[in-house]
Amino acid sequence: MAHDSRLNKRTVVVGVGGGIAAYKACDLTRQLVKAKATVRVAMTVSATRFVSPLTFQALSGASVLVDLLDPAADQAYGHLGLARAADLFIVAPATADLIARLRAGMGDDAVTTTALAVTAPILLAPAMNTRMWRSAAVQENLRVLHERGWYSVGPNSGELADGDVGPGRLAEPDEIVAAAERL
Repeated sequence: MAHDSRLNKRTVVVGVGGGIAAYKACDLTRQLVKAKATVRVAMTVSATRFVSPLTFQALSGASVLVDLLDPAADQAYGHLGLARAADLFIVAPATADLIARLRAGMGDDAVTTTALAVTAPILLAPAMNTRMWRSAAVQENLRVLHERGWYSVGPNSGELADGDVGPGRLAEPDEIVAAAERL
């Protein structure tokens, strides 16, 4: 049943990290569009090895930012344009590597540069192997980002792509949308 979404007429930028859970960001994008949000997508280069930018372009109806040095990207919706337009920035999946680079303030790809420039709330949806999730470094990086005012949803527990069982599964797209609506 459709409800009047708080995301209606809001611009949500989805930053897709390079993990096996990147395919779930497709469903997340679809659900955000269904909630009447304007959705823009930025992807790390490694994310494009899991899902094509063309898939996100078809789902969002907008060009996807991957290559910061592409002259066409800046004319359309470069990272600064994405950051200015964002009412919310969702990073899904937020891999261990991406979380570390975000914590360090790096700006070496479409997702991290957008994150550096965004002034809207940032929602991380972590996804990684259980052992990585439980590592002190990942937990410290996430704690620092929370202290900076960033939010997170998940990860969920269950069977992971590599067969391990435990926390590390990307939160379900409807859970991420619900967290986005609360923000």
